[in-house]
Amino acid sequence: MKRLHVLTFALLTAFFPSCHSTKPMKSEKLAPLQAMTRPIDLKKFMGDWYVIAHIPTFIEKEAYNAVEGYKLASDGTIETTFTFNKGSFDGRVKTYHPRGWVYNHETRTEWRMQFVWPFKAAFLINEFDESEGITVIGVPDRSYVWIMARTKTIPEARYSELVKELERTGHDISKLRRVPQR
Repeated sequence: MKRLHVLTFALLTAFFPSCHSTKPMKSEKLAPLQAMTRPIDLKKFMGDWYVIAHIPTFIEKEAYNAVEGYKLASDGTIETTFTFNKGSFDGRVKTYHPRGWVYNHETRTEWRMQFVWPFKAAFLINEFDESEGITVIGVPDRSYVWIMARTKTIPEARYSELVKELERTGHDISKLRRVPQR
């Protein structure tokens, strides 16, 4: 049964974003979201990130204490561990292990994530502030986004700035959910 849930998630993640359209701004169709163009040091990106807020996939809608961890494997892929409590702080712990590949080797800000073979979904690093320990990851059609930090909370003013930027870039912020962290 768990395998069926993972397969369903992978299929929806891989195919739904390409079929789902983002609400156009001022009657214009938005071009696909692009990853940031400034190169990142991939080794400095590795490690644990607390999910501060997201436009969630169906498995994350009731996530508490969500943490995404990245580890650079010897073959150059990115071992990923996504863990959260389902439904409450004391809810059942859910863990997923997708694998990532750097797609754009020049900037290292565009990846492909695979939840179930052979399907891969584009993940775009839209912001990475190493000094603040904050990142924003999205998908080309803006249907999902993750604001993450190295700490369980970020200053409210900074959070507001990030939300305004998401709105400016065409994300439907009415779908944005703060992830409870404890």
